[in-house]
Formats: sequence, C-alpha cells, structure tokens
Amino acid sequence: MTDLQALSDHVATSLGDAVTGRAIAYGELTVVVEAGRILDALTFLRDDPACRFISFIDLCGVDYPGREKRFDVVYHLLSPRHNTRIRLKVETDETTPVLSCAPVFPAANWFEREAYDLYGILFTGHPDLRRILTDYGFDGHPLRKDFPMTGFVEVRYDDEQKRVVYERVKLQQEFRNFDFLSPWEGTDYILPGDEKAQAPAAPAAKAS
Repeated sequence: MTDLQALSDHVATSLGDAVTGRAIAYGELTVVVEAGRILDALTFLRDDPACRFISFIDLCGVDYPGREKRFDVVYHLLSPRHNTRIRLKVETDETTPVLSCAPVFPAANWFEREAYDLYGILFTGHPDLRRILTDYGFDGHPLRKDFPMTGFVEVRYDDEQKRVVYERVKLQQEFRNFDFLSPWEGTDYILPGDEKAQAPAAPAAKAS
C-alpha cells in the first residue's frame, strides 16, 4: 500500500478513536495519536500486512511553550516492503509521561533518553531513562524554548584545584543593544569613531 490517502484511511479505520488527527502534506503522511494508545498504534503499524513499518527511524521532541500540552513526541517509521514512510505525533506536558515504545521498537531506547535529556519529556516503562547527551548534574533541558541561551552553569578546568569545576555562568560583558536601524538609512546617533569625522564644509556663496 503506497497511496498515502489509502494508507491514511486504512490506519484511521483500523485504530478508530486512537487517531485524533491526520494530514498529508509535501508527500508525507502525519497521524496524530492519543498518547495512551501510542503502543497500540505502533504495534499495528509494525505488524499489519498493509503497513509493515518495521524500521524505526527516529523519535524526537518539539516544544510549543504556548500550548497547555507544550510537547509533541514525533515518531518516524519506514516500511521497506512498501517503500513508504509515516510520521506519528502525540501531545504531552511537562509532568505527564508518555508510554515508552522500547518494548515495541527497542531502537527507541536512546531516542527517548535524548528527548528526556533535551526536553524533559518523561517516558513510563523505559528500561533506563537517564540523560544521554548533557553532563552529569546538568541543570535544565537545553532544547526547551524557554532555556536561556547562556545556560545556567559553565564547566572549566581549574589549574589551581587541578580538576574540572562547575560555576554559575558569568557574563563578561553587557549584552549588546540592537537598534534594528537600516545601515543604508543611517543612524540617529554617532557611531564610535565617527565623532572624529569632519562635517563637510558648506559651499561658499557666489559673488553677485
């Protein structure tokens, strides 16, 4: 089954109320699934003869801070038999865990750890949910959109103590102020260094 609309209808009919939304855009099928039914959906897509999405490609998080359920957990699957891809999405918040799909696709283990590390998305039933990319004792989740660009701590090697130390971030200079004025139109203030420039002399008046 390679026709995306036929595949979309087949998945929606088979999974029933587990599917809360679906769309085809840019040649790709996206199916939104109720979070509590994600394992049912993944198992069906893996085992159904018309689907056979046996290859787990990726799992990632997406952050929408303005939403009540701020996170999307996005799953990408491939069916080598039908040469077709599908994307699943579930929504969750900062405190509600999503069922781990590692029992269905063991390859999801490290992807779920990455989503937990970088977004703080929780997965229940995961065999080893701990950070995977950030350092020990890291504060916060760096891919959240409300995470400060400077971070909370910095790591450096201290020659005196002969060890790696963790310190609060220290900004060595003040933030720049951006005026967003077009350089072609000119600024309404004197740029550093321009105060030395001489204003052009006014043209001499012509003798009558």
